Amino acid sequence: MPIGIVESLDHEARGIVRQDGKAIFVDGALPGETVDYASFRRKPNYELAHLVSVLKPSNARLEPRCPHFGICGGCAMQHMDPSAQLATKQRVLEDSLWHIGRVRPETILPPIQGEVWGYRHRARLAVHKVVKKGNVLVGFHEKRSSYIADMQSCAILPPHLSDLLLPMRELVGALSIAERLPQIEVAVGEHCTAIVFRILAPLTLADEKLLRAFADRHDVVIYLQPKGPDTAYRFYPVPGPRLSYTLPEFALELDFRPTDFTQVNHAVNRVLVRRALRLLDPQPGERVADMFCGLGNFTLPIARSGARVVGIEGSQGLVRRGRESAEANGLAAQVDFAVANLFECTEASLLALGHFDKMLIDPPREGAVELVKALTGDMPRRIVYVSCNPATLARDAAVLVSAKGYRFVSAGAVNMFPQTAHVESIAVFERT
Repeated sequence: MPIGIVESLDHEARGIVRQDGKAIFVDGALPGETVDYASFRRKPNYELAHLVSVLKPSNARLEPRCPHFGICGGCAMQHMDPSAQLATKQRVLEDSLWHIGRVRPETILPPIQGEVWGYRHRARLAVHKVVKKGNVLVGFHEKRSSYIADMQSCAILPPHLSDLLLPMRELVGALSIAERLPQIEVAVGEHCTAIVFRILAPLTLADEKLLRAFADRHDVVIYLQPKGPDTAYRFYPVPGPRLSYTLPEFALELDFRPTDFTQVNHAVNRVLVRRALRLLDPQPGERVADMFCGLGNFTLPIARSGARVVGIEGSQGLVRRGRESAEANGLAAQVDFAVANLFECTEASLLALGHFDKMLIDPPREGAVELVKALTGDMPRRIVYVSCNPATLARDAAVLVSAKGYRFVSAGAVNMFPQTAHVESIAVFERT
């Protein structure tokens, strides 16, 4: 059995061992450890390996809280002290910026962090009825597998959602369409918890009765989704509490649908919005762009500052809900929303939006390369970029610095997803 010393972690939280110039990625190994490992995939330049045993453990090694850790693909870092997790994510960010973009920020921002358990207020759970065994699985997929982990609980879900995993299995098993229900989406709001059942066949009257009884027993709101995310509708109870989240520092409440994109970690999102607004520093009289604005998570706080904001988003539904939230929060006069595909942004389409003093960019994992390439002429003097992918942030930062003449002022990690290898970050660029 080969033995190696772990140098560092990669972006998937796998330990990196080097043998004869080849990188071996070892699941479950931590930096500084001496480990036995067994390779299960060999390529000319690298190998993938399972951890067999730890001969010399890291001081950062912990006993995972969740009994499903190592099988369930929902988490990758429960065996690592939370402070070490955060340091690793900051290092992944800095390494990506340099090795991919050849850029370094002038200042490293303090990381944003929050509770490390029970934080995940949105999740998409897979469902599968195992006909031969006569039971139902509800949970995350196993690591690198299409199989669903046999989860009895989940430590990163809020406790009341974790407690619903087994009752949801029992409920689905009792439905006539159990084999035609592939997914359950959950969303926790300020006033209620929503559960969305993806149904591929009509419900019977008996099924509907079971769903209503479940909602009453567990104090949840049931949605049904017959096709795509936009088809989800409130099934029971129809009148009732709103699904919303709040940004108390800005006196804002934003309604959302359970299939809408919202940040999964409400507490960290509040800190992130506060940090982004402080770095952007919008002022009355300024015109600010919020690119990939979603339903207004940053747009409305910017408007609350007194600046005029234009929120641009590709989803008509999110833009509609953003407008409704602006109206409900008394900010309609400060905000304009528009639908546009920013992945196809050009110099002409960007110039048509008019002058912006400042810009916030919050793209999906694909990043915003066409948008930053399209910046020209009288460009925003400050850009705050919120990223969920260090690699695309690095690529886009290289364009802003090398091609557009911006200074890379600062960057820092955001631990939106503790216990996972997912790295979010925030960065600031200014015109030189």
